[in-house]
Amino acid sequence: MRIYLAVALGGLVGTGLRLAWDLTLPHADDEFPLSTLIVNLVGALLLGWLVGGLWTWPKIPSWIRAGVGSGMLGSFTTMSAVMAALALLTSAGEAWLAALYLAVSVVGGLGLAAVGLRVGSLIAHRPMPDSITDAGQTL
Repeated sequence: MRIYLAVALGGLVGTGLRLAWDLTLPHADDEFPLSTLIVNLVGALLLGWLVGGLWTWPKIPSWIRAGVGSGMLGSFTTMSAVMAALALLTSAGEAWLAALYLAVSVVGGLGLAAVGLRVGSLIAHRPMPDSITDAGQTL
């Protein structure tokens, strides 16, 4: 029950943070969705850092990992927002901007997730794992 509550509360926090970014950096449908890009890149970095570092510590309870990972960061970063931005840009005749946005989102997200994993591993004083073998249990 604690895990469900942690995910729900984390989701509230993440959604609020996401809304704050969208209100801080608004954009029209045919403009580059900078707020969504920033949110997703920062989220990839943070989740990589957590998975590679803090969550390797045995004393971090699973409900905290679930609340912060799936709850807060899951609601802060959303694939649906990326897809909506791509559809809006394309329908507004900005296919080149949509392609750029998708490329930066994917390459930047993967790159920052890798940086987060590396930094997290260094902070935890452990070598970076070659693979994650816990079948998603840290999320």
